[in-house]
Amino acid sequence: MSDLWSADETKLRIQLAECYHLIDYFGWTEMIFNHISVRLPGEPKRYLVNAFGLNYDEVTPENLLIVDADGHIISNSANKPNPAGFALHGSIHGARNDIHCVIHTHTNAVCAVAMKEQGFSHDNFYGAQLFERVGYHDFEGITLYDDERPRMLASLGNKHVLVLRNHGVAVGGADVPRAFFLLWIVQRAAEIQCQTGMIPGKDITLSDEIRRRCAQDAEGVIANSQAAQKMFDAAVRKIRKERGPLWAGDQV
Repeated sequence: MSDLWSADETKLRIQLAECYHLIDYFGWTEMIFNHISVRLPGEPKRYLVNAFGLNYDEVTPENLLIVDADGHIISNSANKPNPAGFALHGSIHGARNDIHCVIHTHTNAVCAVAMKEQGFSHDNFYGAQLFERVGYHDFEGITLYDDERPRMLASLGNKHVLVLRNHGVAVGGADVPRAFFLLWIVQRAAEIQCQTGMIPGKDITLSDEIRRRCAQDAEGVIANSQAAQKMFDAAVRKIRKERGPLWAGDQV
């Protein structure tokens, strides 16, 4: 690891690289596309993100790039980030001080839900946990343009899940483990909703009271950083047992 990094930055780089490998392990990648970003300690307008062209399982603490909220590269590196991530990640990092990590995915299940006018159902165990916690943003094409930023932020509001209609999803958390935990809930909700739609018969619906209580309880669990950290660490242990070191010099 570089001597130029503080202990906090070193820890963050390792954790973010681990998150990229987790997304790869669970099959939630989109080839070399999409992004996971995390704000640097003490640097509210700068964040770490992957270099464009790398597979997620090729991401290491060393090859992560530093960019600012406008997409300018701060790192001394020949690698470049994907410009399609600036409008989405940069706008959230630049405006939401409570969100330090942003994960964007295009899984089949999430994209299918993003295609539906109703969006997420809140009648399954995981969907109920998202009740009143999801914002929706109408599709405007590939997220490349600065003028879309304020509209995306308005669609997100004070929530931590943004469904990009006809596109995918972005989730934000106070740190990497909490963002990953929330993404897992979103992914499970989407998968179950897709499976439910294949089965004939009327669904059992939940009352708003039950949905709201479930969502509040789930949000409390995610806000408990110890629970999110335990889940994240368990997932990392799992892939290291199966894959061994995730990068050169990785400590198993």
